This record gives sequence, C-alpha cells and structure tokens, in this order.
Amino acid sequence: MSSGAARKNASNGPGPIVNSLTTGQLPKFVEFYVLAGALIVMGGVMLLMGFNLGGWIFLSALLYLVALGVLSAIAENRRRALDRIVRSLVTIAFLLAIAPLVSTLWTVASKGIGQLNWGFISQTGGAVFNPDTLKVDITTGALQAIVGSLEITGIAALMSIPIGLLTSIYLVEYAQPNQPIARAVTFLVDVMTGIPSIVAGLFAFSLFSLLVGPKAFSGFSASVALSVLMIPIVVRSCEEMLRLVPSDLREASFALGVSRFSTIIKVVVPTAIVGIITGITLAIARVIGETAPIFIAASFTDNFNANPFQNPMQTLPVLAYTGIKFPGQDIAASNASAWGAALLLVILVVILNIIARVIARVFAPKGAR
Repeated sequence: MSSGAARKNASNGPGPIVNSLTTGQLPKFVEFYVLAGALIVMGGVMLLMGFNLGGWIFLSALLYLVALGVLSAIAENRRRALDRIVRSLVTIAFLLAIAPLVSTLWTVASKGIGQLNWGFISQTGGAVFNPDTLKVDITTGALQAIVGSLEITGIAALMSIPIGLLTSIYLVEYAQPNQPIARAVTFLVDVMTGIPSIVAGLFAFSLFSLLVGPKAFSGFSASVALSVLMIPIVVRSCEEMLRLVPSDLREASFALGVSRFSTIIKVVVPTAIVGIITGITLAIARVIGETAPIFIAASFTDNFNANPFQNPMQTLPVLAYTGIKFPGQDIAASNASAWGAALLLVILVVILNIIARVIARVFAPKGAR
C-alpha cells in the first residue's frame, strides 16, 4: 500500500468514530431563555386566572423544569437532560433556602435603619417627666439593652467555653469509646442539645429562687440559662474539629517523647483552632438572640443596670420583643425601637463573626493561613 493510500485511509478512518460520539448541544444561556419564557407564559396565565405571586413562581419553576428537560432530551441526549434537570433542582432548592434569610434581613434592615443613630445607641430609653412642660416624654434608646446583651452573653461564654472545650478534649483524647463515663457524657450532651430554651430559663430562675429568694431576677441568672444552651453546642463543635486532626500528628509527637498534655496543647488544639473558634462563634451567635430564657431569668427594664448580680437587666432581643408585644404610650416609638434593637442585634452578630475570623486567622498554624 502506497503512502498516499495509507494517509487517505488514516484520514478517513477516524471520521465515523468522531461523528458517532458527537451530539447536539443547546445554546450556552438556554437556562435563562427557558426561565424567562416560563415566567412570561405563566405570568400571562396567572393574569387571566387571578394573579398570585406564590402560584406564579411555583408554576413557572415547574414549566421551566419540564421545558428544559424536553429541549435537552431532543437536542442533546437523555443523560444531559437529566443532568440539567438535577442542576436546576439544586439551584431552586438553594434559592428556596436563602429566600427566608434574605427576606428577614431586608425586613429588619428596612424597618430598623431609620431608628439606628448615635442617640439611639448612646442613650437609655424610657419615660422621663419634664418639669417644664409637666408632660411625660418618651425617649427611645438601647444603651441598657446593648450593655445587658454584652454582659450576659460574655458571662455565659466565660462559663461555657472552658467547660465545653475541656469536655470535648476529654471525649476525643482521653476517653475510650466503651467507657461508661464517656457514654454518659455523650448522652447528656445529646439531651442538652434538644432542651427548649424556655426550660433553661425556668431552670435558672428556679435555681436562683432557691438560693436568693423569690426576687431572683439578675443578669447572672440569665447567663446561667444561656450557658445551659451553649455548652452542648461548644462540646459538639469542638469535638468534631478535634477528631479531624490527623492521628499521624499525635503519633509523631508521641514518638519524639512529648507528653499527651503537651501534644494536646501544642499540636492538636493549634491545628484545629480555626474550627474551634468557628464553633464557639456559632454557639455565641446562637444564644445572643435568645429571648425566652432571658425574659424569665432577668426580666426586663428600661432602667440602666450594669450590675449583672442584682436587679433585672435588659437585652436587645428582649427589647425587640417587649417593644412589639408591650408597647408604651407611644406605640409607634416602641415599635421603631424594637426594629432598631433587632437591627443592632444583627449587626452585633456580624461583628462577632468578623472578630472570630480575625482571631482564627491570627492563631491558625502558618501553613493553614
């Protein structure tokens, strides 16, 4: 066979194979085109039947999935059609998951931004008698609630973080899986995770009623209630992070003659410090917005009280709750104060998360930064 014939056969040989593996493909942005068409079609149908936002979105999503699957099956193949439908379902599920969060943030921000100013942050709210006009002036302020939230949550964190971290270290580094104590601690942590927040508030109030009498309202009592809710979260999050540390690091440290305690302090905890701080931050963010346990254990007041060991204290979530449910003489001012307190609480949680990220980045091992 001549070289020319060989080249001809070589050039003609792969042709049918390539053609048999090549299939059609829909345009690059076909999903957006189909979605726009589904929205327009269902919008017209809903206008004829009576427009409903929820029904429009649901029917548009259903038509979008059906139309995209049919088009892909005709132009491409069955596998690509199934892939496009599954990816669309995942996208829809993601949008459904973040929709309540976006709606909540938008509502709080839009209603609370008008109240958020330096006067609202720096002054104490309440009713003040004006001797010049002989009238009772209503002032809106959240200083007492900001101080109360920081003190109560801070004391709860000081009690919960050491207990939770040491408990997780014991479960991961010292306890054997079949030890009765380890199983009992794990069971109690699981039970505490499911305790309703109001039960924690009742527990703290009952405890301090037995210790100091019926007038047991105090910020420290609320801190004890929050610590009951916070400890199991810290234990679980820190335990999971410590278990992710490779065993090779521990064995290498033991091989060099380092004690178990030094290995935990200098190797295990620094390796997992980013996850530990993240878990602790989530626990703080979980309890700082609690209303029921603080309402029961610390009550509420418009007076400024920075002493957590006596008299009622105010917090931001309780201020938001009482401003809506128990408004003062000026109902509009009370509602505005409630929305301002809610926005302040969201901002405070964001600030705590940023601080935790910075601390985690500072103390993380150099290779993990």
